[in-house]
Amino acid sequence: MSSLRADFDELRERIRHGRELGHASFEPIYYLIFAPDQILEVKRQTPAWVAKLRHEGWDVQVFSIAENLWQILQNDPFWSLCLAEDKASPLNWVRTNRALADIVTSGNGLLGKLEEALRRLEGQPNTLLLVTDLEALHPFLRIGAIESQLQGKFHVPTVFLYPGVRTGKTRLKFLGFYPEDGNYRSVHVGG
Repeated sequence: MSSLRADFDELRERIRHGRELGHASFEPIYYLIFAPDQILEVKRQTPAWVAKLRHEGWDVQVFSIAENLWQILQNDPFWSLCLAEDKASPLNWVRTNRALADIVTSGNGLLGKLEEALRRLEGQPNTLLLVTDLEALHPFLRIGAIESQLQGKFHVPTVFLYPGVRTGKTRLKFLGFYPEDGNYRSVHVGG
């Protein structure tokens, strides 16, 4: 298994050289894949990685999935109802997760927030979007579903810190236990 440091160094090289035109896509999308048991270590390393990228001339913008999910939930008009329903039946996880997933995926949910972040960065040279906290998507959705809906909108290098397992050149298992997904059009490093 490769180290996080070596994988991050390889990722930096790949970003520096850009994507090669291939059969799947040429959008600048990169995944730094790491074992789920390394989530805390990745969180510890992220500020140093951001500093290193900035030192190399990148204007790094961070998009935290966890922070954006929390903002979406708190600002939803049905949030207080969700809390009341959860208190009334705290062990009904299926209903709770379904209600939260509806909030996250409807309207201007997470997809809209990420799309807006990408739109704001379009045309800005040397800008890189770093997407963190992907584990917060569980059990609502997987990032591959969002990536596919944003096809054609990645105009700046976008790096996803992906907790999971690589099972092939383009196949990933989110958090190591979701079924394999091969619908990614991105460069995968690590895993």
